[in-house]
Amino acid sequence: MFRGAILNSAGFTAAEWFLLVQHELFLFAAVFFLIGALDEILVDAMYVGLRLTGRLRHVGGWAVSDHPARLSAPAAVFIPAWREAEVIGTTLQYAMRVWPQAEVRFYVGCYRNDPDTPLAAAIGASGDRRARIIVHDRNGPTSKADCLNQLYAALEEDERRSGERFRMVVLHDAEDMVDPAALALMDRALEDAAFVQLPVLALPQRGSPFIAGHYIDEFAEVHGKTMVVRDALGAGLPGAGVGCAIDRDVLAILAERSGGEAFSSGSLTEDYELGLEVAALGRRSRFVRTRADDGRLIATRAFFPAHLRDAVRQKTRWVHGIALQSWDRLGWRGGVSDLWMQMRDRRGPFAALLLALGYVLVVLSGLQIALSTFGVARPMNLSPLLEALLLGNLLALVWRAVMRMAFTTREFGWREGLLAIPRILVSNVIAIMAGRRAMVSYIRTLAGQPVRWEKTEHRDHPVLADLGSHAT
Repeated sequence: MFRGAILNSAGFTAAEWFLLVQHELFLFAAVFFLIGALDEILVDAMYVGLRLTGRLRHVGGWAVSDHPARLSAPAAVFIPAWREAEVIGTTLQYAMRVWPQAEVRFYVGCYRNDPDTPLAAAIGASGDRRARIIVHDRNGPTSKADCLNQLYAALEEDERRSGERFRMVVLHDAEDMVDPAALALMDRALEDAAFVQLPVLALPQRGSPFIAGHYIDEFAEVHGKTMVVRDALGAGLPGAGVGCAIDRDVLAILAERSGGEAFSSGSLTEDYELGLEVAALGRRSRFVRTRADDGRLIATRAFFPAHLRDAVRQKTRWVHGIALQSWDRLGWRGGVSDLWMQMRDRRGPFAALLLALGYVLVVLSGLQIALSTFGVARPMNLSPLLEALLLGNLLALVWRAVMRMAFTTREFGWREGLLAIPRILVSNVIAIMAGRRAMVSYIRTLAGQPVRWEKTEHRDHPVLADLGSHAT
């Protein structure tokens, strides 16, 4: 039937046109996949170079102890919480226990239409006078940044009443397990910086080895390599929204420049913007990666979404805020290193499109093999250029899998390291789904839809789980 297909004006059958289009799509995808691979390999090479030359800018030389060191000045910990009744009490109770310093005050932001969360926070605080529970005078959810601005207003009020000024503001989420040594480490790191980010570790979850597990690999690599290189280059460091601290005076400058808003209430990723705004002021930022005496990485630990829908929703917010909103809100600024890192940050939608095209080509290749097997069409002849590109991409994929496995193994052992290889597919599928959803969401915000806190539901907490070796 296909052999009798009507020839088009160029003399090609439909099957031959199919082969031609397939070849051109392969060429397009292979070129851009290789560009992306070379970009990653450059970061890998810089990281290896930093390790070999001993020029990693971290504070590994500092003595780090779990014994609660006295802070140099008062510190405030901001924890925004919308419908977090199941985890906020545990988070607050644990943080106040491992950070017993009298110089720290905990500000928990809640909403008037969510009475369960402030109640759970009050129970977790157990009457500790260092805790302040702030109830927003508007119904939630607004944006996370709006909730943080309420906490900032409460901090300013406390400063006016006491006459004492805080030295740093630390950001955490309602589901975080803080590290006992982190607070003193951030306090010390701010001696020569205006913004400090500690690593984040996503923890394994037995019931979700692939959905929750792919976060393990991504954070192990990004916060084990990419952020280290970014710091070494002196490029602006994006905040993760948890385990980060900003100098109080610098935060005041940002608030003054924005009409009183310390955090960008119109942004979905105010934490990301915060770090880059500090860099725009010409102030120094540091990514501090170091270990305690027992070998434990000083980091914030948390459970990430274990279900596909929740993971896609969370990453939609990241792609929308970082790749799309920040382009509008922050533009392109800084030196060569800054521009390079901003380009990497904002490639999410294009990467999702490219990944989707790649998987479509896999399906088309199967169809082409079937057609050629039955004699309907001749096999596709690869040009020398395309053969070279495909071989280069194959080698780059193997290298990428080895690197991801290595960083995951370093923190979580060889079993999780081996799982990192098949989880690359999971990560790609979620990226494709989130990229499409982010574009739709972005178009809606351009049409005037307000920014809302589309948060992830949290039910389990690492403090209550049997983490075994993963806690270290």
